[in-house]
Amino acid sequence: MTAMQCDLLVQGGTVFDGSGAPGVLADVAIVDGRIAAVGAHLGMQAGEVIDARGLAVAPGFIDIKTHSDFTLPINPRAESKVRQGVTTEIIGHCGFSVAPCLPDKVELLRDYLSPSAPWLPFRATDFAGYLGTFPATAVNAGMLVGHNTLRLMVMGMADRAPTAAELQGMIWLLEEGLQAGALGLSTGLFTAPGSYAQVPELHALGEVLRRHDARYFTHLRDESNGVIASVEEAIAFGEACGVHVQIVHFKCSGTDNWGKVSTALSMIEAARARGVRIDCDAYPYTAGSNPLKNILPQWVQAGGVAAMLERLREPATRDRIRADVAAQGLNNWGRVESWDSVRISISPNLPQHAGTTIAELGRVRGIDPVDALCDYLIEDKGATRVLVTSIAEDDVRTLIRSPDALVGSDGNCVADYGTVSQGMPHPRFYGTFPRVLGHYVREEQLVSLEQAIHKMTGATARALGLTDRGLLKPGWCADLALFEPEVFIDRSTYADPHRYPAGERTTVIVNGVVVVDNARHTGELPGKVLRRAPGGSVS
Repeated sequence: MTAMQCDLLVQGGTVFDGSGAPGVLADVAIVDGRIAAVGAHLGMQAGEVIDARGLAVAPGFIDIKTHSDFTLPINPRAESKVRQGVTTEIIGHCGFSVAPCLPDKVELLRDYLSPSAPWLPFRATDFAGYLGTFPATAVNAGMLVGHNTLRLMVMGMADRAPTAAELQGMIWLLEEGLQAGALGLSTGLFTAPGSYAQVPELHALGEVLRRHDARYFTHLRDESNGVIASVEEAIAFGEACGVHVQIVHFKCSGTDNWGKVSTALSMIEAARARGVRIDCDAYPYTAGSNPLKNILPQWVQAGGVAAMLERLREPATRDRIRADVAAQGLNNWGRVESWDSVRISISPNLPQHAGTTIAELGRVRGIDPVDALCDYLIEDKGATRVLVTSIAEDDVRTLIRSPDALVGSDGNCVADYGTVSQGMPHPRFYGTFPRVLGHYVREEQLVSLEQAIHKMTGATARALGLTDRGLLKPGWCADLALFEPEVFIDRSTYADPHRYPAGERTTVIVNGVVVVDNARHTGELPGKVLRRAPGGSVS
């Protein structure tokens, strides 16, 4: 009898299928970009054989929370992500999406997103055009419609409720995006103009999501002093609108809020028990990242970047900022130990200052840190991005242990070369998934390897409605991550972020194509744009 044929055979590895089951020695056969068989000693003839002895063989990791829409068009190889084992990214988060973009609003959106996407070209497009012209990339990508972007398109930076016509305009734009295949709506309720939205506006958009069986992804209104009330708001949205809610990059930020993670997880568990579909994700670091302008009180940002920069020149503005920070801490971040906790990450117009803290900047200039911050924002035209150390390590561990918390990097795909190598980005861009597997699984033993893989694959796929990714089973898409469990770990640090993970045998397969071969990028770009179908499934 002639042996069965396959295109690619991954042979002799320890297979973790993504379900949370322990690993077993098995082969994985791939035909036409899909898994044909999983089993011991398949004995199939193959066009190519990968010797996986000594390797963990897992589904490709699904990064549920990223902003790689800002970098994939200029870094389609997705180096920093795919080398971690990531094969799928969900983009367009926090209310920030580069589509839809109306013809007369291109410069407005470019200006608004300049701290997050300083090098990305913007153009007028509807969502169908955006998806249809998205470039070939090394990873799969699923897109979200950003609520802040919808508001910008319809009513700019206006601090008020929308008129009936304006709300209908947002609904039309959201409908078009969902019909084109967007997975759902993202909100960034922490910053203008999304922060101006109240319950009636959000629930009207939630009704659109319900009709389309789409999902809701939210950056909470407040991740610091108002975090518990903000979790309640997200749960209430899911309960009222009947849609799946994803609380993204969940944290309890600021020293006054450390320890509240357990309370929030209990709230999520109780909501699930009464039928609310809700998940959360987190990254394994104690620092977050944001545009520098966003740590200032919201009144400072009113009217857009140009208005903000003029406002920052006024001594009275700076005095009021000092008073607000002393009373409440940083906007959406809470109290931090000092201004040394705020470090310049990416500064497009002043790149020489990457790595400098606001406190250091003030000391060098001989001025108060708030004055240094305001002067710097003006000099950098509002485009500065910073790292903010504000999260308790014990809370990070609680989220790693929790079966209810998924893993998302909140990072862009970048590289150690070219345009996207500029600045000092958050190490999560390079290290999120190997940090969980190497540090928290192997070194700290907080969770088993199979449970951690499940949080990155099968559980994430279920939360997203992916119908054929996230598990290693026949008929499913052949997205695989192969790594050495005893070696794989992050090497990216705050001081030296542009470093890929350890592991010379790391191999990553996307849609049946080898993209990383023994820790070397092959240059292949087999990723697909994922689209939501009627009924809510995504493929």
